[in-house]
Amino acid sequence: MICVSLGRTRHKHMIAEHQHLADNGAKLVELRLDYIGRAVNIGRLINNRPTPVLIAVRRREDGGRWMGTEADRQMLLRSAIVSGVEYVDLEADIAGQIPRYGTTKRVVSFHDFNGTPENLEELHAAMAAEDADIVKIATMATTFSDNVRMLELVQNATVPTIGICMGEIGMMTRILASRVGSPFTYATYSTDRKMAPGQLNYKQMHDLYRFDEIDEQTELFGVVADPVAHSHSPLIHNRAMQHAGVNARYLPFRVPPDDLNAFIAACPQIGIHGISITIPHKERALDYCTQAEASATGIGAINTLIFDQNDRLGYNTDYRAAMDCINAAYSKSDAAVSHQGRRALILGAGGVSRAIAWGLKQRGAEVTIASRSYDRAAAMAHELGTRVVTWDHRHAQNPQLLINGTPVGMHPNVDEAPYDKAAINNFMVVFDTVYNPENTLLIKHAREMKAKVITGVDMFVRQAAYQFKLFTGREAPTQLMRDAIKEATSPVRLNA
Repeated sequence: MICVSLGRTRHKHMIAEHQHLADNGAKLVELRLDYIGRAVNIGRLINNRPTPVLIAVRRREDGGRWMGTEADRQMLLRSAIVSGVEYVDLEADIAGQIPRYGTTKRVVSFHDFNGTPENLEELHAAMAAEDADIVKIATMATTFSDNVRMLELVQNATVPTIGICMGEIGMMTRILASRVGSPFTYATYSTDRKMAPGQLNYKQMHDLYRFDEIDEQTELFGVVADPVAHSHSPLIHNRAMQHAGVNARYLPFRVPPDDLNAFIAACPQIGIHGISITIPHKERALDYCTQAEASATGIGAINTLIFDQNDRLGYNTDYRAAMDCINAAYSKSDAAVSHQGRRALILGAGGVSRAIAWGLKQRGAEVTIASRSYDRAAAMAHELGTRVVTWDHRHAQNPQLLINGTPVGMHPNVDEAPYDKAAINNFMVVFDTVYNPENTLLIKHAREMKAKVITGVDMFVRQAAYQFKLFTGREAPTQLMRDAIKEATSPVRLNA
């Protein structure tokens, strides 16, 4: 069950959104009274309520906005209980001062916005002893191991427990709450406002992750990155899995570079069967493979890892997708395309650039790499056996195939391009791996100069389709995936 948090400065807005949520199937609404900027009328808020409610009046030190006295705050909580609300949130340090009354259930809570305490079990036991119907612990995740400890705490608890790790690192604890036995999790109704760090909105939880349908048999997959919130991979993979009728979810995992080892080790324990890997982990993740396809070994990086019992199988679907895109641009038939002697200039020295450079080199192309970090480009060129030039000399190469593997032009910096328009001609193929937006400034310039183009959406969908098959064993619904990413990155979007 999802507890949807509402906070507004005027009663009528809160009531209107409360009703809207009831119409859309929400089962429990948290009313954050600390967000109301004037005297609170409990009766007006809860009379004729269409759903059960949980009343919270959060202090500033607990992440709230309460500006009044502590005595007034506790009086408001007591009034809510006397009014017969279904749930009331009482912080652990004041729960003993507010006795049980009527049928209102007590959620005894603790918040730590700085980290996750080592003594979670001891803390939980003390909170449960405060006549708690539900224990709620919300802490800031600073490592992936914090998520693992929190999920284990909830799963092993004898008192119904909500365990949330806040922040981007902790988003998975919100999505997997029901899987480990939490009575509900929290989401915000607003798409623009969050009540706590890392909180997802109701539409994401209900439509994208289908929270209420996650069970112990649900297979877990996800994307590993740092940061990860911007990734559209959860959107297209979850849409595809739902379309295919697969009981699986694809989650965002923010994993800092120094935490990758702990994450990989914890995946089987959590039930993660496969992951997509992106910046900054593609190269280092290869070290964790017990087996890797030949292309991944040659490239020196993976973007997909499958957990198969005791084996960790590495793949590079960036390479496959990029080659498919380039081949399609040069041939309308299924015949093999030769790149022998073709001059290719690759901008950037990251994981995608490395995969494309290796693939073209294997097919006989004359590959040149240019990056704003010359040392990194030179090291990659040495490893792959390609040419390297400085960033300032990129326009002097006269390439037949130009590939942008940098983030230049990516949203929100859409007015930037990594290559001058005047250096593009109608004999070139221009390939921009940036997919948000699809029509980057580089792609616009290439079209204006009558060059053939390959967009980042083409590659993104192809590499995701390969991953989907590795994850599920099924062919991917590529058109559905393409429609989803185009919808998500469109500059014109309607609020649902």
